[in-house]
Amino acid sequence: MAYKSILTIVTDAEAALPQIDAAVALTRREDAHLDVLCIGIDRTQTGYYYAGATAILTQEAYNQAKEEAAEAKEKVRARLNSEDIRWGVDTAVAQIGALGGPVSMLARYSDLVVLAKPYGEKGGPAAEAIVEACLFEGRAPVLILPDKFDASRFGTRIALAWNQSDEALMATRAAMPLLKAAKAVNITIIDPPTHGAERSDPGGLLSQLLSRHGVHAEVSVLARTLPRTSDVLARHARDIDADLVVMGAYGHSRFREAILGGTTRNTLEQAELPVLMAH
Repeated sequence: MAYKSILTIVTDAEAALPQIDAAVALTRREDAHLDVLCIGIDRTQTGYYYAGATAILTQEAYNQAKEEAAEAKEKVRARLNSEDIRWGVDTAVAQIGALGGPVSMLARYSDLVVLAKPYGEKGGPAAEAIVEACLFEGRAPVLILPDKFDASRFGTRIALAWNQSDEALMATRAAMPLLKAAKAVNITIIDPPTHGAERSDPGGLLSQLLSRHGVHAEVSVLARTLPRTSDVLARHARDIDADLVVMGAYGHSRFREAILGGTTRNTLEQAELPVLMAH
C-alpha cells in the first residue's frame, strides 16, 4: 500500500497555507496526486429568522459562501501553479451541519487526508466537523498537523499508540507506508489490562505483524502516571524524540468525548506533533 491520492480541505486559503505546504511536501514525497477541496461555509441557521426573511437571508448567505469558495480556489491555484506535482482543485458550498456530504465523497476515495488541528485559534466548529466527516463518513485516515509543522522532519521516528482496539489496528494499517519508511517505530502501550488477551506479551503480535512488513519496532509498556492517557503519550513522544504519533480515533462516542473528554480530543487539543488517526 502507498499513498497515491492525498486530499486536503480548505475553508480559508490564507490560514491554510501551512497545511497546503505540508500536503504538497507529502504528495511529492509519495509521488501522489493532491486534491484540494475549497469549501465555502454557509452559516445560515434556518428557523432563527422572522417569517419571510429566511429565503432572502439563505440566498445571500449561499452567495457569500460561494464567493468565498471561489476566492479560496483562485488562491490555492496560484499557490500550486509552480509546483512539480499532480494536483486538482474543486469547490463546494455547505452548511456546517451538512459538511459530511462533499467532504466524505472525496475522503472515501483518498488514501490520506491532511488537515490542520481543529482546536485552538485557527480551529472552530467547521474544522471539527470536517475532521469527523473524514473519519466517520469518509472512513479515511487523517493526518492532523500542529500549529507549527516542519515538513523536513516528519515520520522518521514514530510513536505508535497501541491499546488492542479496532481503531488502533485501523490506524496501524493506514500508517503502514510511513511505518515502513521510518527510522524508528515505538509501539507505546499505556497501562495495559492485566487480564487482556495480550497480558503475557503486550504488543507482541503487533510487533510480529510489523516485522513481516520490514518494520522493526520497539515496545514500551508505560504506567499511567499522569491523570490523562494523552498526557502520558505526549510525554513519551517527547522522550523518544518522535516526530509523528499514530493512534486510533474516538474509541468512545464523539458525544462522550465532547462532554467528558477523551484521549482523541485531548491529544488533538494539545498536539505539538503531527497525529495520524483512523477510525
